[in-house]
Amino acid sequence: MAKIIAIANQKGGVGKTTTAVNLGACLGDIGKKVLVCDIDPQGNATEGLGVNKEDLKYTVYDALINELPLKVLIQKTLSKNVSIVPAGSDLSGAEVELIDEEKRELKLKDQLDEIKNDYDYILIDCPPAVGMLSLNGLAAADSLLITLQCEYYALEGLSRVMNTFQLVKQHINKNLELEGILLTMYDGRTRLSTEVEEEVRAHFKNKVYKTMIPRNVRLAEAPGFGQTILQYDPHSKGAKAYRALAKEVRRKNG
Repeated sequence: MAKIIAIANQKGGVGKTTTAVNLGACLGDIGKKVLVCDIDPQGNATEGLGVNKEDLKYTVYDALINELPLKVLIQKTLSKNVSIVPAGSDLSGAEVELIDEEKRELKLKDQLDEIKNDYDYILIDCPPAVGMLSLNGLAAADSLLITLQCEYYALEGLSRVMNTFQLVKQHINKNLELEGILLTMYDGRTRLSTEVEEEVRAHFKNKVYKTMIPRNVRLAEAPGFGQTILQYDPHSKGAKAYRALAKEVRRKNG
């Protein structure tokens, strides 16, 4: 049965989608069967795994709104052992359309329950906002992985994410756990990065991954070619970091 991990942060540009795509690719590379579920209307994880959004007949929108089974939507990617539930621009309307639905927060959970025995890991790439789509992601997940950029406002943003996490755990998904906090865009040459790291580790201790994702040009370039970092530059610092993270996630989950 899959471990379902929602990857989220209420702030954009903090390595959330980069982590969903590349952690998925690295878990697949070590033999785990992975499904990346893209529930961000921008569809960046979809394109980052080499799927053209313009060619899609169905997207996750059809599962959430039209109750089309996820099995119909799932597409294989060029990454070993990695498939994706793709997202497209039609998903932007789902926030409004779900408002009047019964059990609207559980639409994704009900769909994933039907297929979770087929995978080792399901990674949900959530949008950078607290809305109906993010709530669906957190309601469906076993745990939350927070990506945290090493910058000045990071800790303020982290407190908001943790508040959302506690509210979801209290009212929607009592089994939701904190998978871990991943420090991204880390630059050990700067005092700011080291200060953010020290403060986060002091507060959250072993919930902070030992692996940190460095600021790396190759990581930023790869999505433009519809490739993961393993495909684009497998010897880069970014690739080495995500391989290390995949091993850490695997160890943590037995």
